[in-house]
Amino acid sequence: MIFKQLQNIEHAFQFVRGFTMFLISASVALNVYMVYQCRQQVNEAQSRIYLLSEGQVLQALASSSKDNIPVEARDHVKMFHHYFFTLDPDDEAIKRSLHQALYMADQSAKRQYDNLVENRYYANIISGNISQEIKLDSVFVDIESYPFYFRYYGRQKIIRPTSIVERSLITEGYLRQVARTDHNPHGLLIERWHTLENKNLNKIKR
Repeated sequence: MIFKQLQNIEHAFQFVRGFTMFLISASVALNVYMVYQCRQQVNEAQSRIYLLSEGQVLQALASSSKDNIPVEARDHVKMFHHYFFTLDPDDEAIKRSLHQALYMADQSAKRQYDNLVENRYYANIISGNISQEIKLDSVFVDIESYPFYFRYYGRQKIIRPTSIVERSLITEGYLRQVARTDHNPHGLLIERWHTLENKNLNKIKR
């Protein structure tokens, strides 16, 4: 009788021990899962950016700056050429546009600007009431090597009182990463910039 009671106690003890181990294992697994889920939610929260626009909260997604390099590089090249080549017959407007362009490039752009000033290019635009526009065709950027090589393809439209001249424009250079500023939000600087082609394509009388 006593032996049978001891067996029952042994079975009860084994059952309690097994049940306890099960609870401990389940608790550990649950804790690990909860920690994982919390980390996932924190990472997702950190990848969200909320913008306030006209009283409305808008959500944007954060991403690594490396993911945006091709887009930012092409836009930097595009905007530099826009500021450098879009001109109206107004001295202050020309200065503002070129001032912004020269923040985006090194001395290679400043040398071209100085040559144009010396040749009275901007003075002739003002005195001749000439407007100049540029339209982007394409920008190639090679981000596989650093600094990043680029080539710009565009078309100039030179509007004179008596005619409209369309010219092709192909330039090339390199992009170096620098600090982002209000004048240079992409954090890129154009280096060794020069013109490969700039020739007349079409001329229309007005």
